Amino acid sequence: MEKDTILVPWDFTQVAEYALQHAIKISTHLKNRIQLIHVVKNEKLLEESHEKMEKTVEKLSSQYQIDLDPVVLHGSLFHVVSDYASANNVSIVVMGTHGIKGMQKVTGSWALKVIVGSKIPFIVVQEPPSKKEIFKDVVFPLDYKKEGKQKVNWALFLAKFFDVKIHIIAPQLKDKGIQKKVRININFAEKIFENHGVNYDIQMIESSHVGEETIKYAQKIDADIVLIMTTKDIGFTDYMLGAKEQYIIANNAKLPVMCVNPRTDLSRYGGFSTTGG
Repeated sequence: MEKDTILVPWDFTQVAEYALQHAIKISTHLKNRIQLIHVVKNEKLLEESHEKMEKTVEKLSSQYQIDLDPVVLHGSLFHVVSDYASANNVSIVVMGTHGIKGMQKVTGSWALKVIVGSKIPFIVVQEPPSKKEIFKDVVFPLDYKKEGKQKVNWALFLAKFFDVKIHIIAPQLKDKGIQKKVRININFAEKIFENHGVNYDIQMIESSHVGEETIKYAQKIDADIVLIMTTKDIGFTDYMLGAKEQYIIANNAKLPVMCVNPRTDLSRYGGFSTTGG
């Protein structure tokens, strides 16, 4: 049986190598193989890119003492990575980002554009791993949206493979109707976590700036990763004005962020696996 894959988008930059370093740490726990995927816009550059990737993979395999597989495809980065991940045995995509700067402040985060629409979770990093151990503390912002229940499954995935502690962070809102929905999601998460023996705690915040408070709290407890869900049916306006996810993905603390997308093909909790099926 073919091993599942950790996919690393590769653009020959330092942050791509940071992503590879995170992928190597994760692969030691998941026992997955690692593929580097390079996407070219110009089809005429395919042969040249193949040769460059072969040399790069040979060098990196020797440097990190690990087997790596190169993949070179033609098309748009915003579609090819997620399409390839969904069509193959990819469990996680680990991607480096430079954050939001320059024109990205106007047109939106490239990282978010690559992530949106994928059935596979993305882990987005800005720096190399800062600790020897793998994930131990996960910050888990939870709001009133029903899609948030899907995110619980990925928290369980992290708990199962990495023995993490889940830190739920939720807003304390004045609107009683919305707050009731928040409490329903919290109760749901508590029930699932307790049934599966997951170590967790809950932090209520009195602020509408959940993204900002999430990063502050993650820094306070020295968290290893933040787990978020992207906006359902994100559109052009979100890219132009900046969806709230962009603040967390490109956070100034440079914390790794695991991003999952809402699934419209799921009828209930537990309906998908870590390979997106």
